[in-house]
Amino acid sequence: MLILIDNKSCLPIYDQIYSAIKEQILSGELKEGEALPSIRNLAKDLRISVVTTKRAYDELEREGFIYTISAKGSFVAQKNLELIREENLKKIEEHFSKAHSLAKCCGVSDDELIEMLRIIIAE
Repeated sequence: MLILIDNKSCLPIYDQIYSAIKEQILSGELKEGEALPSIRNLAKDLRISVVTTKRAYDELEREGFIYTISAKGSFVAQKNLELIREENLKKIEEHFSKAHSLAKCCGVSDDELIEMLRIIIAE
């Protein structure tokens, strides 16, 4: 499992860890039932506080991406297809919003933008 921490990022470190693990789960890079590094080992590897790593794991568990078994560790939870769909829909909406903002800056009308999307879909 690869997690890169960007100290120049405006995102808190726990959020960077959370996002990296979540993305690897959603992409299938981390498989259902796969063990995650212990909180202590990950903190040591990343040279960060155990509290920071625990916060990321707690957030992942609260959202259903991982589960923890006492004295055994944390594992990737069974994929909830509806949750994955919602996450992907959220990403699509973000991309559409960025495209719409860029189009407005360039003077592209909504009709032209919709036509561009139709052309992309048809390809």
